[in-house]
Amino acid sequence: MHVGAFSISLAVKDLATSRDFYEKLGFSVFAGEMEHKFLMLNNGEHVIGLFQDMFELNTLTFNPGWDQTGQNAEGFTDVRQWQAHLQQQGVTIDQEVTSESGAGFFLVHDPDGNPILFDQHRAD
Repeated sequence: MHVGAFSISLAVKDLATSRDFYEKLGFSVFAGEMEHKFLMLNNGEHVIGLFQDMFELNTLTFNPGWDQTGQNAEGFTDVRQWQAHLQQQGVTIDQEVTSESGAGFFLVHDPDGNPILFDQHRAD
């Protein structure tokens, strides 16, 4: 089972200030919109999401179905399969996938309380 693309989703106070900072570290915006209060930045295969007023905590994010460039990946494990697998392993799902197919997400927390988001954007 492959978790897909990995990024850190940062809960930021000021999106423009954070964008400027990460651009100084060599990151470039490749997705998102200031008006929607989120931006996705990359530097090579490293991806950072900046989210203003969306998350309370910084969150580890996996995107089943995507590669590190945000392109569709071949043969991926659907978020509903991931959720079922983790439930079988005894992992508590804090926010479950609500859709029966297509795009969807669920949230778990690791033993130290760090949020981990499985966020699938693909509809196939």
